Amino acid sequence: MTSKFRKARPAPPPPLFHEADLRAPNALLLMLEGRAPWEYAAMLAVLPWLKRLPRGDGHPVIVFPGLGAADITTSPLRSFLQDLGYSAYPWKQGFNFGPRSGVLDAVRAHVQRIAERHGEPVSLIGWSLGGLYAREMAKEFPELARCVITLGSPFAGHPRATNAWRFYEMVSGQNVHDPALIAQLRSTPPVPTTSIYSRTDGVVAWQCSLNDDSPLAENIEVHASHIGMGMNPLALYAIADRLRQDPAAWQRFDAQGARRWFYKT
Repeated sequence: MTSKFRKARPAPPPPLFHEADLRAPNALLLMLEGRAPWEYAAMLAVLPWLKRLPRGDGHPVIVFPGLGAADITTSPLRSFLQDLGYSAYPWKQGFNFGPRSGVLDAVRAHVQRIAERHGEPVSLIGWSLGGLYAREMAKEFPELARCVITLGSPFAGHPRATNAWRFYEMVSGQNVHDPALIAQLRSTPPVPTTSIYSRTDGVVAWQCSLNDDSPLAENIEVHASHIGMGMNPLALYAIADRLRQDPAAWQRFDAQGARRWFYKT
């Protein structure tokens, strides 16, 4: 994370947990990230059923990739959204090595350009580090953001409660220990905001992906790896359900009935 994200904002509410108690996922959970190819295979297996979900309204969606990843990693998710009728866009900034010089300005211009092209707000979906871009853009341009959906994004807690902070510092040239920035990233966007997370995430401590209590924020737990979350059928179903929500009459994800076997909120 970098001070380039930082803006002057009111202090957020106290955290839901003690930061000192958080640790990066252990070696066993990290090894379980090897299940990502199976999640991709599961997605291919159930794709015919997923494509039969109710059609979207065609509004634009921008998908931000995770740390060290590029648009090719979000291609399955964007293709899925296109098949449902949404206008899905990549972030078009190459590999995500953090908000380096010029990146944030380019992302701002991209969000504004897509919203202007369609004449309506944009849904912002971010995987891992990409979720921080989605959340911060919604805070800067709430009038242009329809909703925010994050996948295993570390916006709460200390960045060192992840197994990626050393890589982040290496590729971004930034120090992750920035208390003011950490507090800012935890604050919730003023638009409908969903965090999809997994307690078996091997990269990000799951507590780091919990939204503070808010009328417009929710947390949805799925069984997924961090690397495979953007291809996980359970996550895809939840994303489709959230994108269908009318922002003016937004309701939290319903995990009752048969859904209770697959989701927790």
